[in-house]
Amino acid sequence: MSATAKRGIAIGLAVLLIVGIVFAIFGGRLFGASKSAGGGPLTVVTGVIGSEKAPFFADAGVKKIFASKGYDVEVTTAGSRQIATSVNLKGVDFVFPSSAPAAQKIKLETGASTTFAPFYSPMAIATFKPIVQLLSAAGIANQDATGTWHLDIAKYLQAVAAGTRWNQLPGAANLYNSSRSILISSTDIRQSNSAAMYLAIASYVANNDSVVDSQADEDALIDQAGSLFLEQGFSASSSEEPFDDYLSQGIGSKPMVMIYEAQFLGEEMSAQKSAITPDMVLMYPDPTVFSKHTVVPLTKAGTAIGQLLVDDPKLAKLEAIYGFRPANASVFKDALTEHKLAVPPLPVNVIDPPSYETLESMIEQISTRYDSPGASATPTPGTTTDPSPSPTPPQ
Repeated sequence: MSATAKRGIAIGLAVLLIVGIVFAIFGGRLFGASKSAGGGPLTVVTGVIGSEKAPFFADAGVKKIFASKGYDVEVTTAGSRQIATSVNLKGVDFVFPSSAPAAQKIKLETGASTTFAPFYSPMAIATFKPIVQLLSAAGIANQDATGTWHLDIAKYLQAVAAGTRWNQLPGAANLYNSSRSILISSTDIRQSNSAAMYLAIASYVANNDSVVDSQADEDALIDQAGSLFLEQGFSASSSEEPFDDYLSQGIGSKPMVMIYEAQFLGEEMSAQKSAITPDMVLMYPDPTVFSKHTVVPLTKAGTAIGQLLVDDPKLAKLEAIYGFRPANASVFKDALTEHKLAVPPLPVNVIDPPSYETLESMIEQISTRYDSPGASATPTPGTTTDPSPSPTPPQ
């Protein structure tokens, strides 16, 4: 055999080897990973979800449960307001915003016949021990009999309106000697549900402990509410980002962050080493609001996923491990107990958010101020009246 022929055979064998390796890798992904428990191909189901739920959907256990039912669930993330107003839902099987008002809007816009609410999460504040000590000494925060910290929103709004800085509080020199204004960090009000829930809380208190339901109410408080967001400077579009900054950059960067309770508790129960340190504190706004995470199915496959998230006990346990509160409260309690964590009592001073239309109107008014160079909100004094009784938790 000639040298040329041998060289040709060698090149051919090398090509076949490369092709075999490529097929082994990608063929395994295409054919091996797309089998259900019964051996049949998985049905790919696409969803658009709030970013705070991305770790749950990425969990190997969650994927395995879906696969056992014949589904490969693929998700992308967007802010709840984006999902309700601007995301292209063509070819999407379900959406999963973090807001019941946004879900209702999507249901009406898409003609969906049903919704599913597998779990919810109270809005909370991620903070630090020196911060709660300062706020407590100033009468802005308090600790209840269970040891849970609460931020008095009426007094907080008064402090913000007065332009109070951390180093002006008694004891700041030893605890947190920062010239920064007392402000909760949040996501971008123009894009994210957690910021919208913050607005719902602040507007309720500024409206004499009443849900905003008229243009006159909006006009009276929009300057004060707008200042809470405009004076923050840059705000991230997703709820994961400010919480990640809180965990990694500490008190100097994010002394108080508006989050979902689930984010803090889920981090504490993380399968990997938790980033929660002993000086980190979970505090609740008083009043607070429940973020009701709601699935809006757009196809038959989307309906199946929504039903599984509500009914499957294994999924419910994983929902709780990621910090969410499923309908069955005992599942949530058991998850925390198994991880040797105290079970935070369910907040009782809970308000309802405004209607989608009212909340959207307030967000639009605040949004226009971002687009006006040099525009700033002029705060007005907060109220100090006692909160009204809370509604029952979502079921």
